[in-house]
Amino acid sequence: MKRIILLALCLMCIAGTASAYGLYLKCPESVQSGLPLKCSIDSDFPAGTSFNIVFYQTQYTSTEVSRQPVTIQDNQATQYKIVDTKGLPGGNYKVEVQYMGADEPRLRSDSVTLQMIKIIDRSSEITITSPLTQSPEEPLRIEGSIYKLGNNGVKIEVRGPDGVVFDNWIGSKENIQSGAGVFTKQVTVLGPGDYEVMFTDAKGYIGTVTFHMPAPATPVITAEPVTITPTIKTTTKAPTTAPTPWPTATQSPLSPITALLGIAGAGLIAVFVMRRT
Repeated sequence: MKRIILLALCLMCIAGTASAYGLYLKCPESVQSGLPLKCSIDSDFPAGTSFNIVFYQTQYTSTEVSRQPVTIQDNQATQYKIVDTKGLPGGNYKVEVQYMGADEPRLRSDSVTLQMIKIIDRSSEITITSPLTQSPEEPLRIEGSIYKLGNNGVKIEVRGPDGVVFDNWIGSKENIQSGAGVFTKQVTVLGPGDYEVMFTDAKGYIGTVTFHMPAPATPVITAEPVTITPTIKTTTKAPTTAPTPWPTATQSPLSPITALLGIAGAGLIAVFVMRRT
């Protein structure tokens, strides 16, 4: 009888172990505000099992910030989820895995479904003295200081509409009174748009400042009315000279007989004259 009871208990333990699954959430314990929080999820749940990865702020009460679904695949490979922390204040947060099915799954005792996160906000350490709005026709001026940086220098990454345009360390000069590190840098940009400048020192990420470079205003050209005077083409006709008419013959009023007698008389007078000479 005892053997039967012992065998039944063993079968119950085996059945209980076989029906339990493992679920393992892993995130960094802290992250700088503005940097992505990368969490991994491992599980041997059957393919198709879905969960929610929920991100909470836990200052006084838990306030949901974001949630993302995750579904187990056939190969049960490790999956990664990126949580955006841009603009979040420093403080305590948590990431939790929540089952999406009708019934809560049975998890193994070593499963990890909750992790506390601390967000560190250093953005207040940056002081910018150059204008946040500048002309794209000139290099971008990045001037300011970082709290207690001294002469240690700072790394700046400038990212615009077309990608990264500058990524390097620059020197800083210590302010004797405050101990801040004063920096100045001019970066050639590719045109108008928003340029995010990310600051990092030896301790890690500090913060990001956005500079705006608006497109130059297009001048409005007002067209003045144009008066068009019609051109009248005048055609001058050459004067026409009438041909001089031939003289009209006038009929002599003398009759033909009279004319012949006159001619004959003139001939006789001529003969008489010749003889006298």
